[in-house]
Amino acid sequence: MELIVKRFEELTAEELYEILKIRVAVFVVEQNCPYQEIDGKDKQSFHIYLKDDCGIQAYLRVVDKGVSFNEVSIGRVIAVKRRCGIGSRILSEGIKVAKNRLGAAAIKIEAQTYAKEFYEQQGFKQVSEEFLEDGIPHIQMILDVI
Repeated sequence: MELIVKRFEELTAEELYEILKIRVAVFVVEQNCPYQEIDGKDKQSFHIYLKDDCGIQAYLRVVDKGVSFNEVSIGRVIAVKRRCGIGSRILSEGIKVAKNRLGAAAIKIEAQTYAKEFYEQQGFKQVSEEFLEDGIPHIQMILDVI
């Protein structure tokens, strides 16, 4: 599987199309959650994905400090096939990009509550009470990467 790491302006039209297609398929259609998926943060992000001959298999974005939170953040974490390690791999790559390319001392996320253990396995700690975001339970979590 090939790892791709690009800033928004480096993405081709085809890459951006495939990224948005997979994000909408998971976060809007699969989760039956109509919301503004294109939120204006993509232009201030690294886009990281794993692809094979069948296309994008996992994706996330690492958002610059000061855009979503005071800290660097990670979001839109997707693995096409679940429970096979690819989600953990893409998250690990996102943490590396946050630390090595953006100099993150901490990474903040808003995780769907059901995925709390997935993020805890990478060292994230819950820092908020549960809240609803677009009708889905979420929590804020932080990873100190110093």
